[in-house]
Amino acid sequence: MPREAEPSANERSFVLAALRENVRIDGRQFDAFRDLELNFGDNGVADVKLGKTRVIARISAEVTQPLSDRKFDGIFTITTELSPIAFPAFETGRQTDQEVILSRILEKAIRRSNALNTESLCIIAGQKCWNVRADVHVIDYDGGLVDASCVAVIAALEHFRRPDVSVDGEEVTIHPPAERVPVPLSMMHHPFCVTFSFFDDGNIMVMDGTLQEEQMREGEIIITMNKFGEVCQLIKLGGIPVDALAILNCTRIGLVKVQELTKLVMKRLDEDRKSKDVDGLIAELTAENDR
Repeated sequence: MPREAEPSANERSFVLAALRENVRIDGRQFDAFRDLELNFGDNGVADVKLGKTRVIARISAEVTQPLSDRKFDGIFTITTELSPIAFPAFETGRQTDQEVILSRILEKAIRRSNALNTESLCIIAGQKCWNVRADVHVIDYDGGLVDASCVAVIAALEHFRRPDVSVDGEEVTIHPPAERVPVPLSMMHHPFCVTFSFFDDGNIMVMDGTLQEEQMREGEIIITMNKFGEVCQLIKLGGIPVDALAILNCTRIGLVKVQELTKLVMKRLDEDRKSKDVDGLIAELTAENDR
């Protein structure tokens, strides 16, 4: 099993000394994110670049049978893939602890917070429903993996359009895009993850740590919130104890960042929609009117 290259003692002392002087190695403020780039590909594909970290999320859907204990709900699953292409310590064909943790955090942040309305995925109760799947592929890794992956999945869900269906008794007809306009997914809210790293016995807190900072941190807190200030998830994966006031400070700072992320995603979605709106055909195909 390949081992992750750890920073040397000199690097650790240098980074910690810089943080005590209120200086980060990349020049950012303690409460600043790296530059975030969001691009869209085909239907339901979102490409997120957070600094040098790059994540691609792809949404797919197929008709299947619902779970026996949830006859009126569709199915939504999230799968992650960490390959050596992104980072030498990742392995193919074997789930590392980091991959398991990433999958569980995204699962709690998005699926268990009911960000996607699974009842809207039901076609015929107990017989047919949509099975929506989000595949997360990590292309480059330089820290901030949870934050970038969450943005990618939310953006891809908003970008995805499933085929329209019609039901006649127990007969289900799936209409291709040439017959009917594809339907967007029903999103209840947009949760985003913000990661905070702690140094110097919890006296120093930074947002969106790089890989080097993550390797040296003494503790971390991941907060999932939406733009309304609702905390969907709060995770502390070991490390030094964190004061309750520090956690409240994290939620206050995180809310501002989540609101910025929400505006960015909505703006990029609107820009992508307009770029594909040839001669205003999208407006012609909608059922909205002035009444």
